[in-house]
Amino acid sequence: MKTIHKIGAARAIYRAVHAGRTLLGRTDREIFVRDGISYDLDLSQGIDFAIYLGGMFEPSTATALSKLTEPSSLVLDIGANIGAHTLRLAKLVGPKGRVLAFEPTDFAFRKLRRNLDLNPLLASRVDAFHCFLTATDGTVVPDAIYSSWPLVAEAGLHPKHLGREMQTDSAQARSLDSILAEHADRKVQLVKLDVDGFECDVLRGAPSLLRDARPTFVMELAPYVLDERGASLDQLLSYFIPNGYIFYHERTQKRLPSTAKELQALVESGESMNVIARVT
Repeated sequence: MKTIHKIGAARAIYRAVHAGRTLLGRTDREIFVRDGISYDLDLSQGIDFAIYLGGMFEPSTATALSKLTEPSSLVLDIGANIGAHTLRLAKLVGPKGRVLAFEPTDFAFRKLRRNLDLNPLLASRVDAFHCFLTATDGTVVPDAIYSSWPLVAEAGLHPKHLGREMQTDSAQARSLDSILAEHADRKVQLVKLDVDGFECDVLRGAPSLLRDARPTFVMELAPYVLDERGASLDQLLSYFIPNGYIFYHERTQKRLPSTAKELQALVESGESMNVIARVT
């Protein structure tokens, strides 16, 4: 299903929930507990609303992460947004594990920090980085990046996925390899990568990770947003295939083609496919 249709369905449900809560004198903002994790949610935001509904935010990705995360391991959440997967990963790695979470927008990072503060036990396992991952440290950070999916129609949203760009005023540009050299105390086991077209920027700064650690990736493939960023599916695959990676469908575990042309044929414009990339 195209993202625009998913957001359309969420908007319809949100309107009903919002009306009911208004009748009860409640606002869209409240702290909720889901699966033992506390979240400060704004129900007018798509990610927040999916968490509120319980099990509705990227369920196949959550299932894949739960199966692939090893206790006491080091995992990366790249494109952490408000921490929906970050906090789950912190539960999965356990008290001896670590999660490095990366989010470049001021809006989402502020919400990520708030949700970590609400869960101090899990937060002790998480290092959160307010940065834009790219080829080298200190380069220019894009002024704004999509990190908000409002459920109330407004001007200026992306025409296909209905996201809203948010400012990155406080973010630094870092390469992933340089951060890992400073902060990784063990081999990276798993990477969740969802950065809406900036995947090639991230991977340009991670040659050592791909060559030496070769962790499993759980990631979103959306060729149309790669194109919008001046990248391509061909370029994305060039970081994985030479390093021995094979792609699998996230939900069915079916092996996927290893050429851009064949993969592109499986994903319509405006759609994305969630995949697992691993070395076998």
